[in-house]
Amino acid sequence: MPWRCSIILWLAAVIGISGPLKADVRLPQLFNDRAVLQRDRPLPVWGWAEPDEKVTVSLGTKQAEAVTGKDGRWSVKLTAQPMSKEPLTLKVVGKNTVEVKDVLLGDVWLCGGQSNMEFPLGACDAGDDIKAADFPLIRQFGVTLNFAQAPQSDVKGQWQTCSPQQVPGFSAVGFYFARKVQRETGVPIGLLRSCVGGTNIECWMAQETLLNTPELEPYAKLMRESLTDYQKELAAALPEIEAWTARSRAALRTGELIPLPPTWPEFPFGERRFRPRCVTLHNGMIAPLIPTALKGVLWYQGENNAGGPFEGDQYLAKKWAMITDWRKWFGDSELPFYFVQLAAWQKPHDNASQADGWAFFRDAQRRCLTIPHTGMASALDVGDAEDIHPKNKFDVGERLARWALANEYGQKLEPSGPLFRESKIEGSVARVRFDHVGPGLMIGRKLGRTPTEEDRTGKLQRFAIAGADKQWRWAEARIEGDSVVCSHPDVKEPVAIRYAFSMNPAGANLYNRDGLPASPFRTDEW
Repeated sequence: MPWRCSIILWLAAVIGISGPLKADVRLPQLFNDRAVLQRDRPLPVWGWAEPDEKVTVSLGTKQAEAVTGKDGRWSVKLTAQPMSKEPLTLKVVGKNTVEVKDVLLGDVWLCGGQSNMEFPLGACDAGDDIKAADFPLIRQFGVTLNFAQAPQSDVKGQWQTCSPQQVPGFSAVGFYFARKVQRETGVPIGLLRSCVGGTNIECWMAQETLLNTPELEPYAKLMRESLTDYQKELAAALPEIEAWTARSRAALRTGELIPLPPTWPEFPFGERRFRPRCVTLHNGMIAPLIPTALKGVLWYQGENNAGGPFEGDQYLAKKWAMITDWRKWFGDSELPFYFVQLAAWQKPHDNASQADGWAFFRDAQRRCLTIPHTGMASALDVGDAEDIHPKNKFDVGERLARWALANEYGQKLEPSGPLFRESKIEGSVARVRFDHVGPGLMIGRKLGRTPTEEDRTGKLQRFAIAGADKQWRWAEARIEGDSVVCSHPDVKEPVAIRYAFSMNPAGANLYNRDGLPASPFRTDEW
């Protein structure tokens, strides 16, 4: 029976018995029909074959050769080629021939993070967008979930062309990003969706990075303790495992019933072990993609980290370390990394002094912009008080696209809403200045997916002011040119300002005239 054969093969691999397997030339799943591969830069292609086998790879007008190493792996780097909307065939020839058909050369964006990046278009009340989603130059490769104890060599997944039939399973954020960029540039867009709901950023980082980054030493200490526990458990379990291996090997040879395996120690960074839960998604869903060529990264993650103990500089250090590694592994020291600032969620409150983990986390996200070649799309005004997965992914994707269009495609547009630059005390008032003002500041009103409108009769809300007593009061705030002036009659000598500093700062309404919301911020370090 097929299932019995599969079990026997698995057991044979575990206990060290291998059969005569033919090592045909083969490619990772990423190189499959309908793929979009990166234009305008050297293109890594790799795979496996017999040791010392000569392999020839061709695509378009370019060709390269390699000889398989002792480990059975080969790799080449094809010379850069320009965009191709016409389908090409990737051909790999060794002792056998592999052909990958309907390949486009365009821009490949890795869509990473947790559930709000994973959230499919089909769950977004986007019926009209789905019906009109006939975009053969937009394609997605969905990486299958894989928590792995060690770095893997391949992933499971397939390329899908954007059509009304396939697009409901696309990342909604990725789809709206790709649709806007493709429409405005004409470039084929490939989305590598590699994201998993409910995951901390630590899941997506390499073990050596977490253990060897000085700024992350408090977290690394937990990792080392878990590794120590695992080694003790493994040492205690080894005698039973070794005895089972010997009995199973004998049973396989004689055809007898194979004994049930013992209880294996749980890997310390695994899915079920909370302290700490990390590295396994890097191993299973990022490492196998290396070193594919990318245009950039789209990242929507943070709800899990924001819901835990206050991290502050720890999250900034983790993100900096992860981005640095990804840029090294994917061969681009300036790889664009555009991320989403968390949307509003849960019931709002009117207490100016009541900050929470999400408020501090959004401020940490804002400070991640100190990492070179990054951009942040705020989702503050498109959240849902009752759902951590707001269905308006249209604005999120389009705001990410603005960063790409401005920085990667040369369009002259404002990519961001106002970002805090400085605050100065002028007697009894505090004046706040911003970057990314664009054509000017305004009081805005945003309803659903409709463009932001100026509220000419409204007042600025959600600015808080405090003096040396550290008591926060809602400020009287007004726009003066490219700045906001804040005051309160009971705060004669202000020292600090906060804006939209809560989990759901309902009513926060500072925008630039491009219709993009200002990011929450604080000037204090309390």
